[in-house]
Amino acid sequence: MNREEILALYDVQERKNSEHPSYRREVADGVVRSVSNNPKRLSFIIYSELTTETADSAIQNQIDYFAAHGGPGFEWKTYAHDTPADLGQRLTAHGLEGEEEEALLVMDLQNCPEVFLQPVTADVRRVTGRAEFEQIAQLQAEVWGGNYDWLVTQLEENLAQQPDFWSIYIAYVNNEPACAAWVSFPRGSQFAGLWAGSTLDRFRQMGLYTAVVATRAQEAIQRGYRFLMVDASDMSRPILQKRGFEFMTHTTPYTWKNPDFKK
Repeated sequence: MNREEILALYDVQERKNSEHPSYRREVADGVVRSVSNNPKRLSFIIYSELTTETADSAIQNQIDYFAAHGGPGFEWKTYAHDTPADLGQRLTAHGLEGEEEEALLVMDLQNCPEVFLQPVTADVRRVTGRAEFEQIAQLQAEVWGGNYDWLVTQLEENLAQQPDFWSIYIAYVNNEPACAAWVSFPRGSQFAGLWAGSTLDRFRQMGLYTAVVATRAQEAIQRGYRFLMVDASDMSRPILQKRGFEFMTHTTPYTWKNPDFKK
């Protein structure tokens, strides 16, 4: 299967037909939107079929919809091959704020590198409880800065809404949380998704990141998924590409924040 075929399959399974726990899927104005069931969380748009003639009205319709919805706003995730070609510029013109570009990487698990198939010897544990989610929030805050208390509730909600959709992992060193990540298993899709993958500085160069990727890759294979996908930053992209992930396209999120939203 070549890059174009994989990307076309991804567009159908992970964008056009995607369904996510804790969100309500709606289709309107050439856009697929996922509306958060939690009034305090961002909703998102991950797929659109727009033209130069329909794009501006569709964008404004989404702004009007989410303004009436009353939540904090929404993220519109664009892909480099989306139409029209100037979709990102049009979103910006309507007041959405563009964020850093990332790379969509995919690994074909039928050609999974041996490094991810070896028995994992690191202390990697699947976690499901609030105490462990609080450890993850503390770890994320230390790695990236800021307050991640909201993540505890989000992880709890995700597991409660659809427990088979997520597997959440922490790698420990002497019982101290050192690396955290999770993986999604969407229904009706061949793509398992890798998320987070954050390691504390003092535990780097210990193989924990690789161990956590291997743990999730092996679970994906056991569950019958064909591909692993990840939105990679410039920092993680070269590491992953050396380990068997292939570049598909660039993605850029744009966010509209509701000025009338009250926390």
